[in-house]
Amino acid sequence: MKEQESGKVWLVGAGPGDIGLFTRKGMEVLEQAQVVVYDSLVGQGVLSQIPDTTRKIYVGKRAANHTMPQEQINQVLLEEAQKGYRVVRLKGGDPFLFGRGGEELELLEEHGIPFEIVPGVTSPLAVPAYNGIPVTHRDFCSSVHIITGHRKAGQEYDIDFEALVRTKGTLVFLMGVTALPDICKGLLDGGINPETPAAILQQGTTAKQKRIVATVSTLPDEVKKQGIEPPAVIVVGQVCSLADRFGWYEKLPLSGCKVLVTRPRGLSSVMASKLRRQGAEVLELPAISTHPVEDLEPLRKACGHLEDFQWIVFTSPTGVKVFFAQMQDLGVDVRRLGGMSVAALGEGTAKELKKRGIFPDLMPEVFEGEALGKALIQEAAPGEHIFLPRAGMGNPLLVEILEKAGLIVEEVATYDTVYENQDVIDLAGEFEKGAIDCAVFTSSSSVHGFSKAVPGLDFSKVRAACIGRQTQEKADQLGMKTCVAKRASIDSVVELVCQMAKEGGN
Repeated sequence: MKEQESGKVWLVGAGPGDIGLFTRKGMEVLEQAQVVVYDSLVGQGVLSQIPDTTRKIYVGKRAANHTMPQEQINQVLLEEAQKGYRVVRLKGGDPFLFGRGGEELELLEEHGIPFEIVPGVTSPLAVPAYNGIPVTHRDFCSSVHIITGHRKAGQEYDIDFEALVRTKGTLVFLMGVTALPDICKGLLDGGINPETPAAILQQGTTAKQKRIVATVSTLPDEVKKQGIEPPAVIVVGQVCSLADRFGWYEKLPLSGCKVLVTRPRGLSSVMASKLRRQGAEVLELPAISTHPVEDLEPLRKACGHLEDFQWIVFTSPTGVKVFFAQMQDLGVDVRRLGGMSVAALGEGTAKELKKRGIFPDLMPEVFEGEALGKALIQEAAPGEHIFLPRAGMGNPLLVEILEKAGLIVEEVATYDTVYENQDVIDLAGEFEKGAIDCAVFTSSSSVHGFSKAVPGLDFSKVRAACIGRQTQEKADQLGMKTCVAKRASIDSVVELVCQMAKEGGN
């Protein structure tokens, strides 16, 4: 739906790569976008947060490889806004630091298109910080200077290297990987001490972060020996000598590890947060989405004889949320559940119940349907009635176990699971080239959803960290290399991923 006759454009800085450095305002604007125009410097974690209903326009923009000329990008922003859309121009880093944001605004301003700027965490500060390099330090310098290392083919640098050297400040060059020898030569010709520490920092704040620290005179040769991939930041100054002392990111257990976490759309991922705290670069893939069923008549009928049930069983946090919302829609007083005992599968499910003042009477130590069924058999007497509101495609094993034991189960579908595809990140390509170290699965349905999202993938390329045995079995069927957590809990899965990274040499 269009917001107004004339739309609006937001220039949003996506930061240097780590989604944790994407601003809250940037996320709020992105969630409301109808059109997103993005380039190749935006981190994959941020790209994965673009709503599935949002139209996406890729404009490329890497050095010497522009998918769309800048003038055409400006025109796209104008045309989409003139159609009445909320348009987000998503740019790596900050839109006003060598991001050509000012050029994009000129055309909008000329045509009276409203716009806002959402600054982003900029790489010349963040990337050195992730490498233990403070760009200013009272013992070494009192200024920092940010310079573009990019120049047009066949042209000399329009940079006063002598003036830069005289500042005695930290020098940060962006977009200068291919021109590194010329930059160092310019500094040497400008009178810098050849022994001045210098560093090149590759893909900072991501799993591919790498640094080479040398001197102005030796850095080009060291880069030839060790190799570097753009984008990278060049830092020159005495502060580079602090990198080994202050380096912190590479000391985290999952530094250098890229992890895919599958989750239902709309659910915040505690798993992803815990993995990021361990240093992982995390991609969150909404492999499935859940939608309440439209036909509430079966639930209405069940609510008509709630006094017949001795137990109510919840198997997922989503099931709890949807059930209580539907109870409210039907006008059913929650106190009518007071005569039942409550069983919950998993800590997340129990947490959702506790938010509503309900503390489960039963929760198995192993968070699997089979374990829940066996635990219920121990507590419930044959002939008792079990109320089971859950997903329409729930695992039939739980019902089979209960009915075999003589329990009477009334299963009611309250929501449906839909498998999703995403079109921003080439997940199959990422796995094929070994860029993703492992995928985390917390349910068999998320494994199935993932398989639908990456058709054609050789699943033997996937190392899977699974929360439980049933999830592992589903991943095994696809040919993944699987490991299973000791306990079916988030913390146990995080421990498993750390162990897998250690064994894998990450």
